[in-house]
Amino acid sequence: MVAASADEGTNSLMEGPDEHGRFGRFGGRFVPETLVPACAELEDAFRSAWADDGFRAEFHSLLTDYAGRPSPLTDCVNLSTELGFRILLKREDLNHTGSHKINNVLGQTLLAKRMGKSRIVAETGAGQHGVATATAAAYFGQECVVYMGEVDIARQALNVYRMQLLGAEVRPARSGSRTLKDAVNEAMREWVASVESSYYCLGSVMGPHPYPWMVREFHRTIGREAFDQSTALLDGGLPDVVVACIGGGSNAVGIFSGFVDTDVELVGVEPAGGAAVARGVPGVVHGSMSFLMQDEFGQVQEAQSVSAGLDYPGVGPEHAFLADVGRARYEAVTDSEVLDAFELLSRTEGIIPALEPAHGLAWMIRARDELAGKTVLLNLSGRGDKDVAQVQAIRQGDPAALDTVDFSRTNGDAV
Repeated sequence: MVAASADEGTNSLMEGPDEHGRFGRFGGRFVPETLVPACAELEDAFRSAWADDGFRAEFHSLLTDYAGRPSPLTDCVNLSTELGFRILLKREDLNHTGSHKINNVLGQTLLAKRMGKSRIVAETGAGQHGVATATAAAYFGQECVVYMGEVDIARQALNVYRMQLLGAEVRPARSGSRTLKDAVNEAMREWVASVESSYYCLGSVMGPHPYPWMVREFHRTIGREAFDQSTALLDGGLPDVVVACIGGGSNAVGIFSGFVDTDVELVGVEPAGGAAVARGVPGVVHGSMSFLMQDEFGQVQEAQSVSAGLDYPGVGPEHAFLADVGRARYEAVTDSEVLDAFELLSRTEGIIPALEPAHGLAWMIRARDELAGKTVLLNLSGRGDKDVAQVQAIRQGDPAALDTVDFSRTNGDAV
């Protein structure tokens, strides 16, 4: 496939959102009246910062000198031979802190500093956004509080300790499913209560405007790099398909941004137990309208995934828009398929993926006949160190081993 351009422009499909924060019919700002001024303040601050060459220069300097960008493109010869099509990996797992999350977090904490906010509040699912936020807060000397579902604290104990080691306070969310959705709820409540002094560092392309737009812009670096690296590797060509996992969808929007205005097929892969695009209907959650898993009474259904980072009943509004206009395709895979993919990449290439991007590989394995002879680029959004103990427990027949946690040694709600 011949390359066209990776540059964002006035005719780009990712030019939006509009003045109301909407991508087509999705997005917007559905928040309590007390948060309207905070969202407006944040939008004004981001517009000013993003138009400031000095801010952008400092941000890109941090990406290079602190996060370790650009992340490389890996040609997977062994796995490609086994599956019958060429597989390229965008190695976001090699960034500082082990995932793509550091891009967005460095941008937002730098913005918080510019706004005079010294206290950072965040949510996390698998812990990678929490670790990245705690890392950046330590770097900038900011106080950091991270909300994490009680179930996720149990299955991601390593990342909990990493956050604590970095100086963050980790607070369990004990309501609902006790996973990512509930951590977002608690973080947003905290923001409402302390909006004058705190900055909410949201971890994905979801939430009220301007978050989906702002987080996308901070992750565009993935798509730009992947476009340039692909054309260099493929003698001026592009991959036939670009694949990324989808929870909220920040890593996917990041890599899709480099290819959305080309003819490359875009495939987002969701967990079967949280397939918001495949099984959801339009609804509002966490401040924006998007596809959302709901029952017949409009109540949010609980998502289920072996991956804590994708355990979310909705999807970022820009993904809903891309699905709505037919530009991106969204598939769902089972936990069993994900575990097999996790082990296959580890065995064939010596690369242990996070369970999140293993979803993308799981779909590629299932679709191997469809993909035969093609070149497929997978965004390897994180490394799998955090998931090894969980997978080991599951493979040993004890999946419940990591679903409980003892808070007896904690001080109040902080762990």
